Amino acid sequence: MKHFRFSIIFAFFALSVAGWWGYTNGGMGMAFSLIWLAIVLSVMEVSLSFDNAVVNASILKDWDEWWRMIFLTVGMIVAVFGMRLVFPLVIVAVTADIGIIDVWNLAINNPDEYSKALTSHHGEVSIFGGMFLLMVFLNFIFDNEKDIHWLGVMEEKLGVLGRVESISLFIALLALMFSLTLVEENEKFTILTAGIWGLIIYIGVAMIGSLLEHEKPDSNAVDFVKKGTIGGFIYLEVLDASFSFDGVIGAFAITKDIVVIMIGLGIGAMFVRSMTIYLVEKETLSEYRYLEHGAHYAIGILAVIMLLSLKYHISEVITGFIGILFIALSIWSSVKHNRLEALKN
Repeated sequence: MKHFRFSIIFAFFALSVAGWWGYTNGGMGMAFSLIWLAIVLSVMEVSLSFDNAVVNASILKDWDEWWRMIFLTVGMIVAVFGMRLVFPLVIVAVTADIGIIDVWNLAINNPDEYSKALTSHHGEVSIFGGMFLLMVFLNFIFDNEKDIHWLGVMEEKLGVLGRVESISLFIALLALMFSLTLVEENEKFTILTAGIWGLIIYIGVAMIGSLLEHEKPDSNAVDFVKKGTIGGFIYLEVLDASFSFDGVIGAFAITKDIVVIMIGLGIGAMFVRSMTIYLVEKETLSEYRYLEHGAHYAIGILAVIMLLSLKYHISEVITGFIGILFIALSIWSSVKHNRLEALKN
């Protein structure tokens, strides 16, 4: 319980703010309504980001205490206020060419218009996040040094393909070209640019980390983020952003109140951080050997869903369910493996 103590305190405080916000805008009835909506949003955020917690834990397990503290403090501020509040405001401000304060006033006073302005750029955000997450998935699948294979021979053969230089980038570029067939002609350049930026950020973060470590730059970010570095920290924050912004877009299907959205998603993000540390300190990844695999497959599916969302609407409920399903299957496979090993001994 100690791992979730601060998250529980934060949730209590945040829900109190949601209640106060509702009470000042519509009395007790509105207060209880907004508290309930914040709870729903927090549960949605946790369900969508559990695989993110597992992947974060697989990286943080080799970090020292100082970098973990930075991840939980500075990283939390960036995750809650930066990704769930400021970043959406900046997108609307830049695309609409208005000041950030004016955008905030728009979000508070005319949430429907703000929601419309934000969701109109869903395509660029989806392709950016989708390409970044796809690179995370592909570099895991094509890791020829990985000695644990959840899907047996097939996964082992895919790992061997990792010896081919830049195979992950090649497949990601093919996926990007395919994605362009899902949008109208006048949107192709914008989508292409956003997708390329997703790849640039992934590779760029890897280069930053390698340069700081005085190592040869490598497009595979996994190699350097296994140690606590500023590059690894940036990598985790961009990974979180790729997960979180799609949740921000989906939150507007539940409520248009940006304050409640920030509160609900912020609570969820805090619990995801706590889950990450819990998984690290309890060495859960060692106990469940396929859990990291399940999380990465969930990330791969999420990346595909984000690309397909350029043309097709796919409910966040489906996205969350698929992620939980892969996590559950990987835990079941791990338990089954442990029982067989116990019988052998």
